[in-house]
Amino acid sequence: MDKIIKSISKNGHFRAFVLDATETVRTAQERHQTWPTSTVALGRTLIAAQILGANEKGDEKITVKVLGDGALGAIVAVADSHGNVKGYVQNKDLDYKKASTGEVLVAPFVGNGFLVVIKDMGLKQPYSGKVDLITGEIGEDLAWYFLSSEQTPASVGLNVLLNENEDTVKVAGGFMLQALPDATEEEISLMEQNIKAMPSISTMLEDENALDVMLQSIYAGMDFTKLSETGLAFECDCSKDRFRNGIKSLGNQTITEIIEEDHGAEVVCQFCGRKYEFSESELNDLILN
Repeated sequence: MDKIIKSISKNGHFRAFVLDATETVRTAQERHQTWPTSTVALGRTLIAAQILGANEKGDEKITVKVLGDGALGAIVAVADSHGNVKGYVQNKDLDYKKASTGEVLVAPFVGNGFLVVIKDMGLKQPYSGKVDLITGEIGEDLAWYFLSSEQTPASVGLNVLLNENEDTVKVAGGFMLQALPDATEEEISLMEQNIKAMPSISTMLEDENALDVMLQSIYAGMDFTKLSETGLAFECDCSKDRFRNGIKSLGNQTITEIIEEDHGAEVVCQFCGRKYEFSESELNDLILN
């Protein structure tokens, strides 16, 4: 089962989140039928949203938008504080790899643009922060968001590794390390060295005790405490009732035109690909009511 572990150094100077999101990204690929480049880009964005969602409380939601001018188009993910996430990539049919290593390229197809983070805390106006995309690798861009918008130095690693022959998701996950206000320059330097010395995220995720291995690598030389473990999942809150209300909001004239032209309607959820069918009689009921 996918999960995220929150931790803090015993001296209170650093906190780190580590997560295994393999099933989350695997489900997203299956729902959207994404090709390799699109799978990796969407997967990284879903993981980023789950990291941000883990910072929230109650029923708050986080929306992460990667709005680049590259071939991938917009990438959007919405996560809550309970580990659930949904999302989509505008162009799901990209498949590019480095010829020599087989590594899936992402940044060139994200392009230049913005990373937008929207926090919905149940208020009339949600909080929105926006930073420039500095690399298009998404992990580095999220670290830049933490520094620029929240004034918190952070290191973020996100990875989606595909099975070589099938292009299905083999492992997916990542980490976030943040320096808290009391961290000293010496301690920050130690943590930077730890991050540089870490094995690749995909290598650690293949370990039976992946998240513990990740934490030990991050905190090498420093004691830490696990604060919580939370399950993660790709979970969409769409429903036929929600889309029924959406169709009703189109107005009687538009619904009548749909009935006359198509004798029914099929609505596809952009976030999860689920399809909802509305018969001619169901559409007529919307006009009558």
